[in-house]
Amino acid sequence: MLDRTPNDAHRSVGDAETKPVRFRGGGFTPVASRWAGLLALAAALGLWQLIGSLALVNSLFLPTPLGIVSALIRLAESGALWQHVSASLLRILSGWALGTASGIVVGFAIGLWRIARSIGITFVSALFPIPKIAVLPLLILWLGIGEQPKIATIALGVFFSTTISVYSGVDAVPRNLIRMAQSFDVPFPTIVRKVIWPGALPSILAGFRITASVALMLVVSAEMIGAETGIGTFVLQAGNLMQTDQLMAGILVLSLFGLAVGRLISLLEARLLHWR
Repeated sequence: MLDRTPNDAHRSVGDAETKPVRFRGGGFTPVASRWAGLLALAAALGLWQLIGSLALVNSLFLPTPLGIVSALIRLAESGALWQHVSASLLRILSGWALGTASGIVVGFAIGLWRIARSIGITFVSALFPIPKIAVLPLLILWLGIGEQPKIATIALGVFFSTTISVYSGVDAVPRNLIRMAQSFDVPFPTIVRKVIWPGALPSILAGFRITASVALMLVVSAEMIGAETGIGTFVLQAGNLMQTDQLMAGILVLSLFGLAVGRLISLLEARLLHWR
């Protein structure tokens, strides 16, 4: 056995200390695989088409993807699709804009002022759980038969969700940032614009995703109850006539609209939240 000198022992310890160590501080950064999602969707559609082509399931109960696309093309060529889509889109945009604007104002008021918080949270907690579509008959009685009750129903649903997301975002802003700005005698409007608004913006944009879905569900429900045009009316009529290919075509349009809104909000997040 060879004897090790103190210098050899010191050298071996030094080598162990300088050995590179794998970096473990990358954080939690999940990255979605675009191709995996597309391949899974293509496989599901292919299996669906195969089941329909082999007549394993009656097309009345489950039309094939090609049958749904064919029905959608026929509706587009006849002009009926654009009539229904434009009517629903106008109601969604009007109701969503009205509910979002009022929800942002009320949400900031609740988040910034004590009296507004005491009063606002009480009313929001009491009225938010009510299904907004249940209020539609009362809104028809108040506003008459027309577009106003449908837009008001959508606005109500969007308003409460937006209010909650806004004042939750304001509450989540670190208070040390606000105190720091106050210690430098920064005016209150500047604090709101430069500190509170950017800090609450992630929560507000996340709320937009929820309110877009709420608006879509409410417009379909309102159109099914009382409307002559709209995607909800079209889906209801197709279901009553057992035209399942057209019914699924209407559902496909709703899905595409939801995907488009989600993509738009993602672009807004990338542009407005680039500092994160």
